[in-house]
Amino acid sequence: MQIYLPIAEVSVNAFLLLGLGGLVGVLSGMFGVGGGFLMTPLLFFIGIPPAVAVATEANQIVASSFSGVLAHLRRKTVDIKMGGVLLVGGLIGAALGVMLFNYLKSLGQVDLLVKLCYVVFLGIIGGLMFVESLNAIRRAKKSGGAPVPKRRQRTWVHALPFKTRFRTSGLYISVIPPAIVGVAVGVLAAIMGVGGGFIMVPAMIYILGMPTKVVVGTSLLQIIFVTAFTTLLHATTNYTVDMALAVLLLVGGVIGAQIGTRIGVKLKAEQLRILLAAMVLMVCGKLAYDLLVQPAELYSIGVTGGH
Repeated sequence: MQIYLPIAEVSVNAFLLLGLGGLVGVLSGMFGVGGGFLMTPLLFFIGIPPAVAVATEANQIVASSFSGVLAHLRRKTVDIKMGGVLLVGGLIGAALGVMLFNYLKSLGQVDLLVKLCYVVFLGIIGGLMFVESLNAIRRAKKSGGAPVPKRRQRTWVHALPFKTRFRTSGLYISVIPPAIVGVAVGVLAAIMGVGGGFIMVPAMIYILGMPTKVVVGTSLLQIIFVTAFTTLLHATTNYTVDMALAVLLLVGGVIGAQIGTRIGVKLKAEQLRILLAAMVLMVCGKLAYDLLVQPAELYSIGVTGGH
C-alpha cells in the first residue's frame, strides 16, 4: 500500500514504514537507545531526503522512548536525578545543534554533514563497544560464568567539584560529566536525528560508572525530552517534520518498544552490548559504502537545494 509523504515529496509503502518503526522500537526497549542511529540511515536507504529524515525521526524517537521508559519505571530501573542532569545539558546541546543545522542547510551542505557524522560516530562507538563486550564475555567465562565484581577505580570524574549523590545508580560524583554528556547528545540529536543513546549508553557505563540495568531506563528518560525539544525546533525553523511519516513510524515504534523491553530483561548485559555494537558497525559500513560509491544520479542534490 503506497502512501505519499507531502514534506518528503516521495511515495513509500506504508507497511514497510510500520515494520521499520517496529524494528527500531524493539531496539529501543532492549538497549536503551532511541533507535534513530539505525532508523535515520534506513530512511535514507528508502529514499527519504536526509533533512526530512533527521527532523521526523526525532519525533518518532519520543514515542518509542516514552513507551520504553514506562516499562523501566515499573521495574524501578530509572535514575530520575541523573536523568534530570543529563536533560539540562541535552536541551542546551539541542538548541546549539539546530542552530548549526540551519546554518549548514543555508550553505547546502547538510546532507553530506549528516551522513559523515553517522559514519564517524557509528564507526568509533561500534568498534569500542564491540571490543569491550568481547573482553567482558571472556572475563565472565574465565571466572566461571559470573562477571568478576571489581571495585571501581577512582578516575578524573571523581576529582571534579559539585559532587552529588545519585542513589538509584549508587554513585557519588560531580554533576559536570553527566551535563557534558547531555550537551554532546543534544547536539547530535539535532544534527543526526538520533536520541543519542548509542553515545549516551556507553558514556554512562564507562565514564560515569553507572550499572547497566539503570542506564537503559535513564537514557530513555533523557532522550524523550531532548528529542521532543529538537522536533519542535526543527518544525518551527526548518519545516522538515513530515507528520504522515512520523505517525506510521510512531505506531510501529510504540509496539516494538514493549516487546524489546521484555527481550532485554532476559539477556545478559554483555550480550546486549555486543549485539548493539554489531548492529552499529553494520549500519556504519552501509553508509560508508554509499558515500564512497558514485551515485546513479550525480546532480540530485542540486534539485532539492533550489527553492
